[in-house]
Amino acid sequence: MRMKKIPEDEVQHLTSLGCQLGEGPLWHPIEQRLYCVDIESRSIWRIDPESGQAQDYVVDTRVGCLGIRRQGGFVLAGEDGFATWDPDTNEISLITNPEADRIYARYNDGAVDPAGRFWAGTMTPQGYHSSLYRLDPDFLVHRMETEIGISNGIGWSPDQKTMYFTDSPRKLIYAYDFDVPSGEISHRRIWVDSSEEDGLPDGLCVDAEGCVWSARWDGWRISRYDPQGQLMRRIPMPVQRPTSCAFGSPQLKTLFITSAWTGLTHAERSAQPMAGDLFYIELDTAGQTATFFQG
Repeated sequence: MRMKKIPEDEVQHLTSLGCQLGEGPLWHPIEQRLYCVDIESRSIWRIDPESGQAQDYVVDTRVGCLGIRRQGGFVLAGEDGFATWDPDTNEISLITNPEADRIYARYNDGAVDPAGRFWAGTMTPQGYHSSLYRLDPDFLVHRMETEIGISNGIGWSPDQKTMYFTDSPRKLIYAYDFDVPSGEISHRRIWVDSSEEDGLPDGLCVDAEGCVWSARWDGWRISRYDPQGQLMRRIPMPVQRPTSCAFGSPQLKTLFITSAWTGLTHAERSAQPMAGDLFYIELDTAGQTATFFQG
């Protein structure tokens, strides 16, 4: 389906991916294409928003998130750890897995920081035993946070001084002081406590004004918070489980939104036939250009 011009904040259906667990939308500024993953179906998607054409790369592992590499291809994190992916050959090459001894852990959400390091966090079936890791360009990995429920949406402020990180089961988005040269984080504080709201905070992105857009799993919406963590607006979605969002298009004023149908009952799926598809919103606000992984 070709994208059409629509009023601001009106959610539109882009293409029918039918993802069991769609996640990790990422706009490639050189290719002008959107990438995302279907974790449970072991697929990586490449979408042309203008035509709606989507190419499905089937891989042999559950991929949670992607980052663009400076030298070409992608860095990723999934159930087997950190790896690189070459879309030309569809080959995945393992870099490292600091949680190889934890067979039930897998990597979930992640992103590249302003200096070109790749961050990704884990999730486990139960308890608060997940971690957040940083992969440096020399492929050394550092554990940056522990005792997380489910590591989720991560992003950085336009001035590069603040990092945001989501712990979904706790319904919290944390803010940290971020040091660009070293990649160190400090002064963790609760930036958004959404414990009184329906659903869970999932993936996020940060716009050029420093506001955070957070997908609300089981909340039927996308929420936008100002730089102080105050809720600015709620944008309703036609699906129960929006999972993440990313800015794209030549002007970076289109917000792309992934979704999922995993865990829905038959009745719930029948009531929301577009669950698992890809959506978009045209906005006046622009996003930030993706930073490339320097490794």
